[in-house]
Amino acid sequence: MKSQKVSDYMVLHPATFVPNMTIEAAVELFLKKPQIGGPVLDDEKRVIGFLSEQDCLASMLHATYLGESHVIVADKMRSDVLTVSPDDSILEVAKTMTQNKPKVYPVVDKDNKMLGIISRHDVLDAICAQLKSNYQQGHARLV
Repeated sequence: MKSQKVSDYMVLHPATFVPNMTIEAAVELFLKKPQIGGPVLDDEKRVIGFLSEQDCLASMLHATYLGESHVIVADKMRSDVLTVSPDDSILEVAKTMTQNKPKVYPVVDKDNKMLGIISRHDVLDAICAQLKSNYQQGHARLV
């Protein structure tokens, strides 16, 4: 299998969040972008946390009972963020994703600055493309 890299399939312009953003504003971004989680960035675009739709759900549910919410992203984000490099192998990321790890990874440079994200969907897309290519090459040899 040809070595595919994260950089070939990562999303370059994902929804990102900042610590002082309200959960409601974060939810609006999730509703506009087809992703289930995203990186929380500092002022220099370094990844400092991760927020998922699931993290927002309890806050939004609680806010419906109270009629208001004062929760911000910093209150709900996870700070133990697993990241990947743009040069990482798609197959290695796929193996990691099968171990009950996050479904979305921020892609960062050596300074931990966000370059994009890669999700299970993107990894499946890469593997599917490779399998189709292998099938077509094998089929062409048989003809």
